[in-house]
Amino acid sequence: MNKDCKHILIVDDAATVRMYHRSILEEAGYAATEAANGLEALEKTMTADFDLYLVDVNMPQMDGYGFLRALRGRGGAQAPAIMVSTEAEDGDRRLALAAGANHYLAKPVRPQQLLRIVTLLLGGQA
Repeated sequence: MNKDCKHILIVDDAATVRMYHRSILEEAGYAATEAANGLEALEKTMTADFDLYLVDVNMPQMDGYGFLRALRGRGGAQAPAIMVSTEAEDGDRRLALAAGANHYLAKPVRPQQLLRIVTLLLGGQA
């Protein structure tokens, strides 16, 4: 992986969803790492730096809200986060933003939609 390649952590308990998001991101030239829940994701943030987080809401052990609150609670420079969920109500969106998400997408996510938001949050032109 070259040093200019942006590294994205995909956090979702469904392996098929992680693979789907990973294939979209890697095809667009991003590096991707996977975690099956918020606890595993927090552990991965201790040993690697990520440029963006793609986080599911409903997961065992630690949900997406808990992961983002723990991550944002550390302070310091923070990478942007996109919350992705089957929950599409306004209340869910507000909870995600309050937990520290920069954007909220409802599943299923279209590849072009995901890449547009990722590009914008990473400072590129969509």
